[in-house]
Amino acid sequence: MEAGARVERALGVRLPVWALGLIPLVLIGAAIGAFALLGGPGLGERIGPPVEEVSVERTVLRPGTIALTLRNDGPDPVEVAQVAVNDAYAPFTTSGGREIGRLGSTTVEIAYPWIEGEAYEIFVLTSSGGTIDAEIPAAAETPRADPGFYGLMALLGIYVGVIPVSLGMLWLPFVRRIGRRWIGALIAFTVGLLAFLAVEAAIEGLEIAAGAPSVFGGASLVFIGALVAYLALAGVDAHLARRGERAGGSGARASGGLYLALLVAIGIGLHNLGEGLAIGSAYATGALALGAFLVVGFAIHNTTEGLAIVAPLRGAAGAATERPGLSRLIALGLIAGAPVILGAWIGAAAFNPSLAALLFGVGVGAIARVIVQIAPAMRDEAGRALNPVSVAGVLAGVMVLYATGLLVSV
Repeated sequence: MEAGARVERALGVRLPVWALGLIPLVLIGAAIGAFALLGGPGLGERIGPPVEEVSVERTVLRPGTIALTLRNDGPDPVEVAQVAVNDAYAPFTTSGGREIGRLGSTTVEIAYPWIEGEAYEIFVLTSSGGTIDAEIPAAAETPRADPGFYGLMALLGIYVGVIPVSLGMLWLPFVRRIGRRWIGALIAFTVGLLAFLAVEAAIEGLEIAAGAPSVFGGASLVFIGALVAYLALAGVDAHLARRGERAGGSGARASGGLYLALLVAIGIGLHNLGEGLAIGSAYATGALALGAFLVVGFAIHNTTEGLAIVAPLRGAAGAATERPGLSRLIALGLIAGAPVILGAWIGAAAFNPSLAALLFGVGVGAIARVIVQIAPAMRDEAGRALNPVSVAGVLAGVMVLYATGLLVSV
């Protein structure tokens, strides 16, 4: 404030607020511009070899060719000099020249008669003698993004996402009829399911982030996505609560079963988006066979998610059972299950590790917010959230998803 007052006294005028906020930015810009124009006075000449940090973002296999998309993570330009496949040099071309600037990317297309099912190690040599490694565990042609491909991914998403979740929601009549003393246990079971999904998504996101370009954030993208999703849902919830208060509501919206079921469906849907990414990318690289056993495994694993959606519809102890219409139940099932289709499309056609890490983080944050919202419903008569019944329910939810997850390997 004093600096701003001094500027105003020096100029002899009273500046508007926006001008006071703009002055530091102008000065910072001027200082940076002067530093750049003068060539960094006092820094001297650079010592040591250039820093080369290049990651492989995507691998595409077509008959007779292997295409690698490279991203320069480091501060210095990198020039591609040679390419070797399984210790033998191979001819190649680049999409945008051999030199890759900072944050830039290029696609290296290698002419090589690869054989389906074989493993390959690719070494990209730079002009300074550095190497960029890429591994193909089992070669398979990358599917082309045609209507047949999108149809196959949509069918897979329906099999492993929409149908299992919808079948799990058929537990709604059972949920409506159970006694009030079991409601807390059922909500605790849901919390256990969601907690396992959050941990699973965090681990998968961090694994993918390990291979993502570090210049875009790497593992921090998972935490950024989680924080953004959590705060966004919290902001939406607070906004709806204020609207309810202004309309003379009693706060039932914040704890209403249908609203909580919607939150659960959103959290599960964002998790399933990441699951679809993993499925689609594994299929595109030949690491996933769309066998009946895999589809059945996903179906069993994801059916419990439907139970998690309908559990809040029973309401807390003493609350009336909510009876949403068929259209709303269908909408909840699609919100939770359909993102698998979108994720599979993205994963198989245009997989990007940085985007995938961010989306997995979004799923973690959304699920964490849902847990915070529904956890109070686990409380017993004494107001304790962690009581013997709720603890048993949480552990049961974790163990059920762990056991069914053994049937799935992506």
